[in-house]
Amino acid sequence: MTTRRRHERITAEFNMPGTLVDVSRPGSNVALPVIHVISYGPDGFIEKDVNELSELIVLFANWPVTWVNVDPMEQGPDARLIIENFAKVFSLHELVVDDIVNVHQRSKVEEYEEHLFVVTRMLIDRDEVETEQLSLFLGKNFVLTFREVPKDCLDSVREKIRKGRGRIRQEKSDYLMYAIIDAVVDSYFPLLTSLADRIDIIEDSVLESYDEDTPSDMYQIRRDVLSLRRSIWPAREALNSLIRDTMPLINDSTRLYLRDCHDHAVRIIDLLEMYREVCSALMEVHYTRASNRLNEVMKVLTIITVLFIPPTLVAGIYGMNFNSKTSPLNMPELDWYFGYPAALILMIVVTLAVVAFLYFKGWLRTHNPSKKSRP
Repeated sequence: MTTRRRHERITAEFNMPGTLVDVSRPGSNVALPVIHVISYGPDGFIEKDVNELSELIVLFANWPVTWVNVDPMEQGPDARLIIENFAKVFSLHELVVDDIVNVHQRSKVEEYEEHLFVVTRMLIDRDEVETEQLSLFLGKNFVLTFREVPKDCLDSVREKIRKGRGRIRQEKSDYLMYAIIDAVVDSYFPLLTSLADRIDIIEDSVLESYDEDTPSDMYQIRRDVLSLRRSIWPAREALNSLIRDTMPLINDSTRLYLRDCHDHAVRIIDLLEMYREVCSALMEVHYTRASNRLNEVMKVLTIITVLFIPPTLVAGIYGMNFNSKTSPLNMPELDWYFGYPAALILMIVVTLAVVAFLYFKGWLRTHNPSKKSRP
Protein backbone atom coordinates (compact mmCIF):
# COMPACT_ATOMS: atom_id res chain seq x y z
CA MET A 1 0.00 0.00 0.00
CA THR A 2 1.44 3.38 -0.97
CA THR A 3 1.84 6.22 1.50
CA ARG A 4 -0.92 8.20 -0.22
CA ARG A 5 -3.43 5.35 0.01
CA ARG A 6 -2.56 4.78 3.68
CA HIS A 7 -2.99 8.53 4.22
CA GLU A 8 -6.49 8.38 2.70
CA ARG A 9 -7.40 5.26 4.67
CA ILE A 10 -6.44 6.76 8.04
CA THR A 11 -8.18 10.03 7.20
CA ALA A 12 -11.39 8.16 6.44
CA GLU A 13 -11.04 5.90 9.49
CA PHE A 14 -10.66 8.74 11.98
CA ASN A 15 -12.95 11.13 10.11
CA MET A 16 -10.30 13.79 10.57
CA PRO A 17 -10.90 17.39 9.52
CA GLY A 18 -8.25 19.50 7.89
CA THR A 19 -6.89 20.87 11.16
CA LEU A 20 -6.29 19.33 14.50
CA VAL A 21 -9.25 21.02 16.17
CA ASP A 22 -11.94 23.27 14.83
CA VAL A 23 -11.01 26.03 17.27
CA SER A 24 -7.70 26.51 15.45
CA ARG A 25 -9.34 28.28 12.55
CA PRO A 26 -8.33 31.92 11.92
CA GLY A 27 -9.86 34.37 14.36
CA SER A 28 -10.10 31.89 17.23
CA ASN A 29 -8.66 33.03 20.58
CA VAL A 30 -8.37 29.49 21.96
CA ALA A 31 -4.76 28.48 22.62
CA LEU A 32 -4.04 24.94 21.52
CA PRO A 33 -2.15 22.66 23.90
CA VAL A 34 1.31 21.35 23.06
CA ILE A 35 0.93 17.92 21.48
CA HIS A 36 4.03 15.79 21.91
CA VAL A 37 4.19 12.76 19.66
CA ILE A 38 6.54 9.77 19.64
CA SER A 39 6.11 7.30 16.81
CA TYR A 40 8.27 4.23 16.74
CA GLY A 41 8.84 0.77 15.40
CA PRO A 42 11.56 -1.90 15.44
CA ASP A 43 13.71 0.14 13.04
CA GLY A 44 13.61 3.54 14.76
CA PHE A 45 11.50 6.35 16.13
CA ILE A 46 10.52 9.95 15.55
CA GLU A 47 9.73 12.49 18.25
CA LYS A 48 8.23 15.91 17.67
CA ASP A 49 5.60 18.45 18.66
CA VAL A 50 2.74 18.77 16.17
CA ASN A 51 0.14 21.42 15.53
CA GLU A 52 -1.44 20.20 12.30
CA LEU A 53 -3.51 17.10 11.75
CA SER A 54 -1.69 16.27 8.55
CA GLU A 55 1.45 15.59 10.58
CA LEU A 56 -0.43 13.09 12.74
CA ILE A 57 -1.83 11.39 9.64
CA VAL A 58 1.63 10.80 8.25
CA LEU A 59 2.89 9.45 11.56
CA PHE A 60 -0.04 7.06 11.89
CA ALA A 61 0.48 5.88 8.33
CA ASN A 62 4.21 5.24 8.57
CA TRP A 63 4.82 3.96 12.09
CA PRO A 64 3.41 0.89 13.89
CA VAL A 65 2.83 2.67 17.22
CA THR A 66 2.24 6.33 17.98
CA TRP A 67 2.13 7.90 21.44
CA VAL A 68 0.26 11.21 21.46
CA ASN A 69 0.64 13.15 24.69
CA VAL A 70 -1.44 16.28 25.24
CA ASP A 71 0.16 18.79 27.57
CA PRO A 72 -1.98 20.23 30.38
CA MET A 73 -4.64 22.76 29.55
CA GLU A 74 -6.36 25.22 31.86
CA GLN A 75 -9.80 24.03 32.83
CA GLY A 76 -12.73 25.80 31.28
CA PRO A 77 -15.00 25.81 28.23
CA ASP A 78 -12.01 26.03 25.88
CA ALA A 79 -10.44 22.91 27.36
CA ARG A 80 -13.68 21.01 26.97
CA LEU A 81 -14.01 22.14 23.35
CA ILE A 82 -10.47 20.99 22.57
CA ILE A 83 -11.02 17.61 24.21
CA GLU A 84 -14.29 17.19 22.29
CA ASN A 85 -12.39 17.74 19.07
CA PHE A 86 -9.80 15.20 20.13
CA ALA A 87 -12.65 12.79 20.79
CA LYS A 88 -13.85 13.29 17.23
CA VAL A 89 -10.36 12.88 15.81
CA PHE A 90 -9.62 9.62 17.65
CA SER A 91 -13.18 8.27 17.58
CA LEU A 92 -13.47 8.43 21.36
CA HIS A 93 -16.77 7.96 23.11
CA GLU A 94 -18.51 11.16 24.18
CA LEU A 95 -18.77 9.97 27.81
CA VAL A 96 -15.00 10.13 28.30
CA VAL A 97 -14.94 13.91 27.75
CA ASP A 98 -16.43 14.55 31.20
CA ASP A 99 -13.94 12.17 32.77
CA ILE A 100 -11.02 14.03 31.20
CA VAL A 101 -12.30 17.50 32.11
CA ASN A 102 -13.26 16.54 35.68
CA VAL A 103 -9.83 15.58 36.95
CA HIS A 104 -10.85 14.05 40.28
CA GLN A 105 -11.63 10.59 38.94
CA ARG A 106 -10.69 7.34 40.61
CA SER A 107 -8.47 4.90 38.78
CA LYS A 108 -10.64 2.80 36.50
CA VAL A 109 -10.85 0.93 33.20
CA GLU A 110 -13.64 1.36 30.65
CA GLU A 111 -13.83 -0.65 27.45
CA TYR A 112 -15.40 0.76 24.28
CA GLU A 113 -15.71 -0.63 20.78
CA GLU A 114 -12.64 1.01 19.28
CA HIS A 115 -10.52 1.92 22.28
CA LEU A 116 -9.79 1.28 25.94
CA PHE A 117 -10.03 4.11 28.45
CA VAL A 118 -7.81 3.96 31.55
CA VAL A 119 -7.66 6.53 34.36
CA THR A 120 -4.89 6.43 36.94
CA ARG A 121 -3.43 8.74 39.57
CA MET A 122 0.15 9.82 38.87
CA LEU A 123 2.47 11.42 41.40
CA ILE A 124 3.39 15.00 40.55
CA ASP A 125 6.46 15.19 42.79
CA ARG A 126 8.43 12.35 44.34
CA ASP A 127 9.02 14.40 47.51
CA GLU A 128 5.41 15.37 48.22
CA VAL A 129 2.16 13.45 48.25
CA GLU A 130 0.30 15.12 45.41
CA THR A 131 -1.25 13.30 42.49
CA GLU A 132 -2.69 14.24 39.14
CA GLN A 133 -5.08 12.42 36.85
CA LEU A 134 -3.58 10.68 33.86
CA SER A 135 -6.18 9.81 31.24
CA LEU A 136 -4.99 7.13 28.81
CA PHE A 137 -6.61 5.80 25.65
CA LEU A 138 -5.47 2.62 23.97
CA GLY A 139 -6.21 2.08 20.29
CA LYS A 140 -5.05 -0.42 17.72
CA ASN A 141 -1.89 1.48 16.88
CA PHE A 142 -1.85 4.47 19.22
CA VAL A 143 -1.85 5.57 22.84
CA LEU A 144 -3.33 8.95 23.74
CA THR A 145 -2.59 10.53 27.14
CA PHE A 146 -3.88 13.69 28.85
CA ARG A 147 -2.04 15.22 31.81
CA GLU A 148 -2.85 17.90 34.37
CA VAL A 149 0.62 19.38 34.92
CA PRO A 150 3.74 19.52 32.74
CA LYS A 151 5.81 17.27 35.05
CA ASP A 152 5.36 13.52 34.93
CA CYS A 153 7.18 10.30 35.77
CA LEU A 154 7.22 8.91 32.23
CA ASP A 155 10.73 9.93 31.19
CA SER A 156 11.90 6.36 31.69
CA VAL A 157 9.38 5.18 29.07
CA ARG A 158 10.51 7.85 26.64
CA GLU A 159 14.17 6.88 27.15
CA LYS A 160 13.39 3.24 26.44
CA ILE A 161 11.76 4.27 23.16
CA ARG A 162 14.62 6.59 22.22
CA LYS A 163 17.39 4.13 23.03
CA GLY A 164 15.52 0.98 22.02
CA ARG A 165 15.96 -0.67 25.41
CA GLY A 166 13.77 -3.60 26.33
CA ARG A 167 10.94 -4.91 24.18
CA ILE A 168 8.96 -1.73 23.78
CA ARG A 169 9.87 -1.08 20.12
CA GLN A 170 9.11 -4.65 19.13
CA GLU A 171 5.69 -4.70 20.78
CA LYS A 172 2.35 -3.12 19.93
CA SER A 173 0.49 -0.25 21.54
CA ASP A 174 -0.81 -2.38 24.42
CA TYR A 175 2.74 -2.87 25.66
CA LEU A 176 3.23 0.91 25.59
CA MET A 177 0.13 1.23 27.76
CA TYR A 178 1.64 -1.29 30.18
CA ALA A 179 4.96 0.59 30.23
CA ILE A 180 3.19 3.86 31.09
CA ILE A 181 1.08 2.31 33.87
CA ASP A 182 4.12 0.47 35.23
CA ALA A 183 6.11 3.74 35.38
CA VAL A 184 3.21 5.41 37.21
CA VAL A 185 3.00 2.60 39.76
CA ASP A 186 6.76 2.34 40.29
CA SER A 187 6.98 6.11 40.90
CA TYR A 188 5.34 5.47 44.28
CA PHE A 189 8.31 3.50 45.64
CA PRO A 190 10.76 6.45 46.05
CA LEU A 191 8.06 8.34 47.96
CA LEU A 192 7.45 5.29 50.15
CA THR A 193 11.18 5.20 50.92
CA SER A 194 11.00 8.87 51.93
CA LEU A 195 8.00 8.14 54.16
CA ALA A 196 9.89 5.26 55.80
CA ASP A 197 12.81 7.58 56.58
CA ARG A 198 10.44 10.14 58.10
CA ILE A 199 8.81 7.44 60.21
CA ASP A 200 12.22 6.25 61.45
CA ILE A 201 13.13 9.79 62.50
CA ILE A 202 9.84 10.22 64.35
CA GLU A 203 10.23 6.79 65.97
CA ASP A 204 13.62 7.82 67.36
CA SER A 205 12.11 11.08 68.57
CA VAL A 206 9.24 9.29 70.31
CA LEU A 207 11.43 6.69 72.03
CA GLU A 208 14.32 8.94 73.03
CA SER A 209 12.83 12.31 73.86
CA TYR A 210 9.60 14.26 74.10
CA ASP A 211 8.92 16.69 71.27
CA GLU A 212 5.75 18.76 71.11
CA ASP A 213 5.87 18.76 67.30
CA THR A 214 5.81 14.97 67.10
CA PRO A 215 1.98 14.60 67.00
CA SER A 216 1.63 17.06 64.11
CA ASP A 217 4.42 15.31 62.17
CA MET A 218 2.81 11.92 62.72
CA TYR A 219 -0.60 13.21 61.68
CA GLN A 220 0.96 14.62 58.49
CA ILE A 221 2.56 11.28 57.66
CA ARG A 222 -0.69 9.50 58.42
CA ARG A 223 -2.58 11.84 56.06
CA ASP A 224 0.05 11.24 53.37
CA VAL A 225 -0.26 7.48 53.81
CA LEU A 226 -4.05 7.62 53.58
CA SER A 227 -3.86 9.86 50.51
CA LEU A 228 -1.52 7.44 48.77
CA ARG A 229 -3.73 4.55 49.74
CA ARG A 230 -6.77 6.25 48.21
CA SER A 231 -4.80 6.73 45.00
CA ILE A 232 -3.26 3.28 44.63
CA TRP A 233 -6.13 1.10 45.88
CA PRO A 234 -8.40 1.78 42.85
CA ALA A 235 -5.36 1.32 40.60
CA ARG A 236 -5.00 -2.21 41.90
CA GLU A 237 -8.62 -2.93 41.01
CA ALA A 238 -8.15 -1.41 37.56
CA LEU A 239 -5.07 -3.56 36.93
CA ASN A 240 -6.97 -6.60 38.11
CA SER A 241 -9.65 -5.79 35.55
CA LEU A 242 -7.05 -5.50 32.77
CA ILE A 243 -5.64 -8.90 33.73
CA ARG A 244 -8.89 -10.74 34.34
CA ASP A 245 -11.19 -9.46 31.59
CA THR A 246 -10.74 -10.49 27.98
CA MET A 247 -10.04 -7.38 25.92
CA PRO A 248 -9.21 -7.61 22.21
CA LEU A 249 -6.77 -4.70 22.38
CA ILE A 250 -4.56 -6.42 24.98
CA ASN A 251 -2.48 -9.44 24.04
CA ASP A 252 -1.97 -12.38 26.36
CA SER A 253 1.76 -11.66 26.58
CA THR A 254 1.06 -8.12 27.76
CA ARG A 255 -1.27 -9.46 30.47
CA LEU A 256 1.72 -11.23 32.00
CA TYR A 257 3.50 -7.89 32.35
CA LEU A 258 0.34 -6.29 33.72
CA ARG A 259 0.25 -9.05 36.33
CA ASP A 260 3.71 -7.98 37.48
CA CYS A 261 2.49 -4.38 37.62
CA HIS A 262 -0.46 -5.56 39.70
CA ASP A 263 1.97 -7.25 42.10
CA HIS A 264 3.79 -3.94 42.50
CA ALA A 265 0.53 -2.19 43.34
CA VAL A 266 -0.29 -4.87 45.93
CA ARG A 267 3.17 -4.46 47.44
CA ILE A 268 2.66 -0.70 47.68
CA ILE A 269 -0.67 -1.21 49.43
CA ASP A 270 0.94 -3.64 51.88
CA LEU A 271 3.67 -1.12 52.67
CA LEU A 272 1.11 1.65 53.16
CA GLU A 273 -0.89 -0.57 55.50
CA MET A 274 2.27 -1.29 57.48
CA TYR A 275 3.15 2.43 57.63
CA ARG A 276 -0.33 3.25 58.83
CA GLU A 277 -0.11 0.67 61.60
CA VAL A 278 3.34 1.95 62.59
CA CYS A 279 2.01 5.52 62.72
CA SER A 280 -0.90 4.40 64.90
CA ALA A 281 1.48 2.53 67.20
CA LEU A 282 3.80 5.53 67.44
CA MET A 283 0.85 7.76 68.30
CA GLU A 284 -0.13 5.39 71.10
CA VAL A 285 3.46 5.25 72.37
CA HIS A 286 3.72 9.03 72.25
CA TYR A 287 0.50 9.58 74.18
CA THR A 288 1.47 6.84 76.64
CA ARG A 289 4.80 8.52 77.29
CA ALA A 290 3.08 11.89 77.61
CA SER A 291 0.62 10.37 80.08
CA ASN A 292 3.47 8.77 82.05
CA ARG A 293 5.33 12.06 82.05
CA LEU A 294 2.25 13.81 83.40
CA ASN A 295 1.85 11.07 86.02
CA GLU A 296 5.45 11.56 87.12
CA VAL A 297 4.86 15.28 87.50
CA MET A 298 1.67 14.68 89.44
CA LYS A 299 3.48 12.11 91.57
CA VAL A 300 6.18 14.62 92.54
CA LEU A 301 3.62 17.30 93.29
CA THR A 302 1.58 14.85 95.35
CA ILE A 303 4.63 13.77 97.36
CA ILE A 304 5.54 17.39 98.05
CA THR A 305 1.99 18.06 99.18
CA VAL A 306 1.94 14.98 101.43
CA LEU A 307 5.26 15.95 103.02
CA PHE A 308 4.03 19.42 103.86
CA ILE A 309 0.72 18.28 105.34
CA PRO A 310 2.12 17.19 108.80
CA PRO A 311 4.04 20.45 109.40
CA THR A 312 0.99 22.38 108.29
CA LEU A 313 -1.14 20.38 110.69
CA VAL A 314 1.18 21.07 113.61
CA ALA A 315 1.47 24.73 112.69
CA GLY A 316 -2.29 24.96 112.37
CA ILE A 317 -2.89 23.41 115.79
CA TYR A 318 -0.46 25.69 117.58
CA GLY A 319 -1.65 28.66 115.60
CA MET A 320 -5.10 28.60 117.26
CA ASN A 321 -3.68 30.63 120.22
CA PHE A 322 -6.01 29.49 122.99
CA ASN A 323 -5.14 31.41 126.18
CA SER A 324 -3.37 29.03 128.54
CA LYS A 325 -4.10 31.31 131.54
CA THR A 326 -7.83 30.84 131.18
CA SER A 327 -7.61 27.06 131.46
CA PRO A 328 -4.69 24.71 132.14
CA LEU A 329 -5.97 22.55 129.27
CA ASN A 330 -5.52 25.33 126.67
CA MET A 331 -2.15 24.56 125.09
CA PRO A 332 0.23 24.49 128.05
CA GLU A 333 3.09 24.13 125.49
CA LEU A 334 2.74 27.82 124.68
CA ASP A 335 4.23 28.66 128.08
CA TRP A 336 6.85 25.93 127.87
CA TYR A 337 10.47 27.03 127.59
CA PHE A 338 11.22 24.48 124.84
CA GLY A 339 7.82 24.73 123.09
CA TYR A 340 9.03 26.16 119.79
CA PRO A 341 11.97 23.72 119.29
CA ALA A 342 9.70 20.86 120.31
CA ALA A 343 7.14 21.86 117.65
CA LEU A 344 9.86 21.99 114.98
CA ILE A 345 11.24 18.61 116.05
CA LEU A 346 7.72 17.17 115.95
CA MET A 347 7.23 18.47 112.41
CA ILE A 348 10.55 16.93 111.24
CA VAL A 349 9.89 13.59 112.90
CA VAL A 350 6.39 13.29 111.44
CA THR A 351 7.66 14.28 107.97
CA LEU A 352 10.47 11.70 108.11
CA ALA A 353 7.96 9.09 109.24
CA VAL A 354 5.79 9.90 106.18
CA VAL A 355 8.85 9.66 103.90
CA ALA A 356 9.77 6.28 105.37
CA PHE A 357 6.21 5.05 104.94
CA LEU A 358 6.13 6.12 101.28
CA TYR A 359 9.53 4.57 100.65
CA PHE A 360 8.71 1.17 102.10
CA LYS A 361 5.46 1.19 100.14
CA GLY A 362 7.51 1.70 96.99
CA TRP A 363 5.69 4.88 95.99
CA LEU A 364 8.89 6.92 95.77
CA ARG A 365 10.49 4.56 93.24
CA THR A 366 10.14 5.22 89.51
CA HIS A 367 10.56 1.54 88.68
CA ASN A 368 11.24 -1.69 90.46
CA PRO A 369 14.78 -2.96 89.88
CA SER A 370 14.81 -6.14 87.92
CA LYS A 371 15.99 -9.17 89.82
CA LYS A 372 18.93 -10.88 88.26
CA SER A 373 18.52 -14.57 87.93
CA ARG A 374 21.07 -16.70 89.71
CA PRO A 375 23.38 -18.75 87.51
